[in-house]
Amino acid sequence: MTEVKVYSTPECPTCKKVKRFLKENNVEYQNIDVASDGAAAEVMIEKSGQMSVPVVEIDNELILGFDKKKLKNALNL
Repeated sequence: MTEVKVYSTPECPTCKKVKRFLKENNVEYQNIDVASDGAAAEVMIEKSGQMSVPVVEIDNELILGFDKKKLKNALNL
């Protein structure tokens, strides 16, 4: 099964778009709130080199921001 993690913050509009896209496509994902979890934020920065959200991790592939084409390809949609 595909493992999907979304590193996000509650107020981020782009994060909301990513999560809406995943829900519309019936993709289960783990939401990781980096605003309230400093350790998770450090993990996200270490993996992606980015401090901005969203960072989507699909089976160890990182997608920065809301890139619908990359998301579809990584999820085989």
